[in-house]
Amino acid sequence: MEQRSLLVLYGSETGNAQDVAERVGRDARRHHFKTRVVAMDAYDIATLIEEPLVIFVCSTTGQGVEPRNMTKLWKTLLRADLPADLFDGMDFAVFGLGDSSYARYNWAAKKLQRRLQSLGAREIWERGDADDQHYLGLDGALDPWIDGLFRVLLVTYPLPLGVSVVPKDYLYPPRVQLEFLDGPELPLSEAPFSFPGSSPARLLRMKRLTRPDWYQDVRHIEFEYDKDVSYSPGDIAVLHPENDPEEVQRFLQRMGWAETADKPFRLVPNDQDGLERPLPEYWPEVMTLRIAFTRYLDILGVPRRSFFESLANFTTEEMETEKLREFCSPEGQDDLYAYCHRVRRTIAEVVTEFRSVLIPQNYVFDVFPEVRPREFSIASSVKRHPKQVHLCVAIVQYKTKLKAPRRGVCTSWLTRLREGDPVQIAIESGTMHLPPLPSTPIILVGPGTGVAPMRSFIEDRIYHEKSKENTLYFGCRSLDADCHFKEEWSSYQDKGQLVCRTAASRDQPKKVYVQNLIIEDAARIWKLVHENKGYVLVSGSSNKMPLAVRHAVEEALTGEGKLTAEDAKEYVKRMEMSGRWQEECWS
Repeated sequence: MEQRSLLVLYGSETGNAQDVAERVGRDARRHHFKTRVVAMDAYDIATLIEEPLVIFVCSTTGQGVEPRNMTKLWKTLLRADLPADLFDGMDFAVFGLGDSSYARYNWAAKKLQRRLQSLGAREIWERGDADDQHYLGLDGALDPWIDGLFRVLLVTYPLPLGVSVVPKDYLYPPRVQLEFLDGPELPLSEAPFSFPGSSPARLLRMKRLTRPDWYQDVRHIEFEYDKDVSYSPGDIAVLHPENDPEEVQRFLQRMGWAETADKPFRLVPNDQDGLERPLPEYWPEVMTLRIAFTRYLDILGVPRRSFFESLANFTTEEMETEKLREFCSPEGQDDLYAYCHRVRRTIAEVVTEFRSVLIPQNYVFDVFPEVRPREFSIASSVKRHPKQVHLCVAIVQYKTKLKAPRRGVCTSWLTRLREGDPVQIAIESGTMHLPPLPSTPIILVGPGTGVAPMRSFIEDRIYHEKSKENTLYFGCRSLDADCHFKEEWSSYQDKGQLVCRTAASRDQPKKVYVQNLIIEDAARIWKLVHENKGYVLVSGSSNKMPLAVRHAVEEALTGEGKLTAEDAKEYVKRMEMSGRWQEECWS
């Protein structure tokens, strides 16, 4: 009989792929596979050739880009010197997460599938393609894919004699035990914390960019380090937010944990076979429930289905148990969407509404997901601002369809910071970069907070490379209310260092957007793009803007360059393939 060992590797940007990977791991454990669930960047790539069975789960970001924690693995797999039979002993399957509104839908998963096949691996189940556009989200594709996967696996890797598949509602022992310590309480302010790859910095200053009475609050935020920091224009700042202390206190009271919230405990792992998902190594050895729910565990996010699956194990009222299990069934997905996702109920609200839920403290780290880090495009050049990182951030606040007020976890945390407060910031490579030569023209398109990386590019070009071949298309609603960094753009223009074209969409009866200005400037666009081989960099909302900008440039190519519509499309595609067209957009 084949060895029943299964590895699940995930490449995740926002946590969705990790959640899928852990669900695959739970089902594998029920089918008696010895299972490991590991992030791609935390896995020793050199041992991949020894794995008999691997399930790959990966998301696709933007225009076909793999998640950052997949990059190292992907570059290794692309090496030209790898033999065609490298993985001839490996069975595999791939599940991709993407958005079909993008031209390169699930591109990362498709590329990974083809590359593994070319290196000799045997695909045992068809690739799964989750689609954000599906009304059930990724579950619309995941449920049937997992069912099919394990039907195939049971044929190729049959169950050992005398055992059967464990029921879905079976409650395994917790991953850890909480060993409470004798001694004084541990205040949050005295608990040390650090995150992988992060460096300590402090808030230097923060100011509002939008007019005080404007409906949207956008902040310019500056952080400062004691030591030199290194990053490139277009790079990303990764922040680890903390949950609102008042929300944490209300949650602890609801759970009946308020009296012991500051009592220190040590996490003692349970040794057990099966699903191996250790706690993050960077978590402190000793913490409290308040520290856990402030810094590490999510209570304010919209829960995934896996949360309801866990919660159903800890209800004491039969009707609530049935409702939670119904939410987790294929037939209950419409009800789950209406109850949870449409109105954006939080984890804390769900726990409050299901009044009979009583979660043993040892299961806290199994039930609640981790607080995910947030990523922001850096809005500064380190050449211009040594030892500093600047951000341009829209403060998230809105009302749900339940009329409940919402504030973004990270932006709410940022607004609570005071000058001098410590933070941990990690720097990661971005997906956009400047051309090698300062003489190469750049056309930057960055409406709203999409202007953040454009500011880093402009500062680096002007203050470091002394370049004047810079054009910015900025979009806002009103020149008076939300034209971010308006004075800076004017100053650069006065010095001949920048051409700034601002589309203030609501300042005239007919709305004007960045793509309208690009069409107006068709002759100049043709010259910069074709004659001078310029770069086009686009950043902002992934809604309609990126495609509209692409069409506007194509229109300039057909009008001024006399290309056919099809040739214009191919021209832009070639720009993209060569790195002269870059996008970093978000939903």
